[in-house]
Amino acid sequence: MGTVAERPNILWIVSEDCPPWFGCYGDAHAVTPAIDALASRGVLYERAYSPAPVCAPSRFALLTGIAPESHSPADRMRAVAARPDWMATYPELFRDAGYYCTNNAKTDYNLDVDANAIWDESSRTAHWRNRPAGAPFLAVFNYDPTHESSVFDENSPLARAIGSSAVFGEPLTPAVPLEAIRLPRYLPDTPEVRSDFSRYYSAVARLDAFVAGLLGQLAEDGLAEDTVVLLTSDHGGVTPRSKRYLYDEGLHVPLLVSAPPRLAERPAPAGSRHPDPVSTLSVAPTLLALAGLPVPPQMAQRPLTEPTGPALAFGERGRMDERFSLVRTVRSRRFRYLRNYTPHRPVIQHQAFAWNAAGFRSWEAEHTAGRLTPEQERWWLPAEPVELYDVDADPDEVENLAGRPEFAEVEAQLRQALREHILAGHDNGFLPEDSPLLGWDASRAPGAYPLERILDLADRGLERDSSVLPDLLTALGDDDATVRRWAAIGILRLTPGVPDAAAPLRTALADPEPSVVVPAAEALARLTGDEAAYQALARVAASEGTPWARLEAVNALTYLDLDRVRPYREVVDAAATSGGEYLSSAGRYLRLLLDDEYTPDAAVFDPAPLLAAFKR
Repeated sequence: MGTVAERPNILWIVSEDCPPWFGCYGDAHAVTPAIDALASRGVLYERAYSPAPVCAPSRFALLTGIAPESHSPADRMRAVAARPDWMATYPELFRDAGYYCTNNAKTDYNLDVDANAIWDESSRTAHWRNRPAGAPFLAVFNYDPTHESSVFDENSPLARAIGSSAVFGEPLTPAVPLEAIRLPRYLPDTPEVRSDFSRYYSAVARLDAFVAGLLGQLAEDGLAEDTVVLLTSDHGGVTPRSKRYLYDEGLHVPLLVSAPPRLAERPAPAGSRHPDPVSTLSVAPTLLALAGLPVPPQMAQRPLTEPTGPALAFGERGRMDERFSLVRTVRSRRFRYLRNYTPHRPVIQHQAFAWNAAGFRSWEAEHTAGRLTPEQERWWLPAEPVELYDVDADPDEVENLAGRPEFAEVEAQLRQALREHILAGHDNGFLPEDSPLLGWDASRAPGAYPLERILDLADRGLERDSSVLPDLLTALGDDDATVRRWAAIGILRLTPGVPDAAAPLRTALADPEPSVVVPAAEALARLTGDEAAYQALARVAASEGTPWARLEAVNALTYLDLDRVRPYREVVDAAATSGGEYLSSAGRYLRLLLDDEYTPDAAVFDPAPLLAAFKR
């Protein structure tokens, strides 16, 4: 594009934790006239997906255009990835081209960047109206009140701590009659679950008013015809089994792009609907292309203005708050395919912050009482290693088609596509969180991270066939610590049916790497009940080493025989009072279990760190 003055302005609206519950997406309960009108003037992407189902990893992706698992620990919740010198964020690229760039106001980038250095202004007063005369602008407005906390009720630990059920603005009330809500088949039909859905429609209506206000300001300033308007979310929704989970509810986001007619590089004509899957990793490249700026080669997706190859969208899940699970997924237009690399854990694990929502507490109460249907109960059981869903026929993603002969070709194609994606992106997710090899540069050093070999081993570990045991035992003695780790995880998956693994597992308790000791000790405890296994886990949990190793050990103890864990109560107490948000949450939960005091309504979440952050 020509001179700076000829370049379009850009208004980017990011609604937190927001699924496409909009009228333009066919939601009959939504009251979204401003958003629907915006869609009629632009392009609506029907199947847009975030690369992660939680804020910090997905915001790293939005900021850099790089998949978070390619630069760990950006793929783990609320981590801080080191920033290499070569990694440019999109606001810096726009500023270099003469744009005035503002962010109002959330950051949460999972990257060690200074928001005040990469933006002209990053604050709750940041606005395009503060720009120098004649400068084009890129203005980002983050809408906080659609955050998951919008559905927290007055009985949540957070609400009791702050004296209100509203973290952002006024408390929400149900916007849709509870009986009118269509619940997905995986959730129990309780008033609490229905209320979570109904409350969230209030948050969506408030978002629409916010969008209307910004668009009105553009019109007042005479800028509507010269401004690209983009609306999306950092990830999917807030109801149970959405945020933090790799199903459509957790990854499906709205994506609307309205570009001035004068732009030659518009994504598509006004009023178009794009049916193929796209990733929000493409947002930063698309904005650069619309401004006529070059797209850096490290960005994972091409702009939406360009023809693309196979229409697939990928997603990752790593550590979510205090719980570990490693899952990867790929979405085609019709199917979703998942591989659960830690299937010894349930899909749903207690998470202190999420349990502020009444829907999660109610779902667990129904689970404890034995009132769930099989479709609702299965998420509390160990995860199925491979999942395949026909999302057109089964939008709730409850009927797993993996292994069925009639879907074998689809399953094989998506498995291969996911494998190629993991290898091409040099997925760091298989490294433990305290590994010195985390990050784009370190993990790509020759010989440092044999990902293909590790992936082969992790895939073997998904099988329930004990014939893979000899390969796993051989790998348990490998020179590479990550290979040993995934050998131990694979053996853990096979327990208790592999008695021949006992002696090698006992040897592995002396491994110098806690990331190997923890899964080996949990496997041995499940296999034989050896006291040495419990001692090894308690030693790691009590160590002065990394908090991530301690957290993983506390997680392992949580899933073992609690009577055998009780002698190590001091270790659990130390975790519960450690001061680290996630380690403390995991410790408090385990302590309640040991004391037979846990209920779904128990106050596991400590709101003090969050309240302190709000005061700063």
